[in-house]
Amino acid sequence: MSGPLPGQRRIAVGVEYDGAGLFGWQVQKDGPSVQAALETALSAVADEAVRVVGAGRTDTGVHSTGQVAHFDTAARRRPRAWLLGANSALPPGIALRWAGEAPDGFHARFSAVARSYSYLLLNREARPALWRDRAWWVRRRLDAERMHAAGQVLVGRHDFSALRASECQSRTPERCIHSLEVTRHGDFLRLDVTANAFLHHMVRNIVGTLAAVGRGDRPPDWVAEVLAGRDRRLAGATAPAAGLYLVHVDYGGLLPTPPAERPGPLS
Repeated sequence: MSGPLPGQRRIAVGVEYDGAGLFGWQVQKDGPSVQAALETALSAVADEAVRVVGAGRTDTGVHSTGQVAHFDTAARRRPRAWLLGANSALPPGIALRWAGEAPDGFHARFSAVARSYSYLLLNREARPALWRDRAWWVRRRLDAERMHAAGQVLVGRHDFSALRASECQSRTPERCIHSLEVTRHGDFLRLDVTANAFLHHMVRNIVGTLAAVGRGDRPPDWVAEVLAGRDRRLAGATAPAAGLYLVHVDYGGLLPTPPAERPGPLS
């Protein structure tokens, strides 16, 4: 884990973005990405090329209220200058929420001790217009309490082979979920989950699996069978990217970050 070069400082930033219309976090040849937009904007403020490293590589269509990134630069700017300068150059769907010099040894990805995601579902008969790119519309009635109860078997350290994408490149399927909660807020359901790290499509596969329980298609104890089976083919469908939000990255005492800002109306 390398640090800044002599004469450089490491700057940490908090990033919010609307994933609709973006090709995810990482720079892509075929379309716009969060990383590319940030590097263009921050390079303009720094008056030199900078490379941005994020805490997590969110997929196409995934949103964030709490992404964290860092970059190294020889430029000397106040936090307010980084914030306002970058935001004036970023597209409307991407914005810095804060900026500041990072502590020694900080790395946006490798220093993280936990990450939190929220997944938003709109559960009503009529299709949405305003929420079409920001929530998963499920027409059939979902039982949030049943989903929450079924999901508690996933809390703790487990082999999550059954709930990761087939193309996941992680060397180990083992992860530790610290907490998982499903709640209803009017027509909306929200899953909030925190873990030490996540596998590719892990949250979306959890949501798709719990939704099968919430619809009554599967019994609650089926989730334990899926987890123990370690076979992706046994689990539920992958929920759409539109409902997924990266809401917080926890660095312990190394770098304080704002509390999670979770999506959706609360009623």
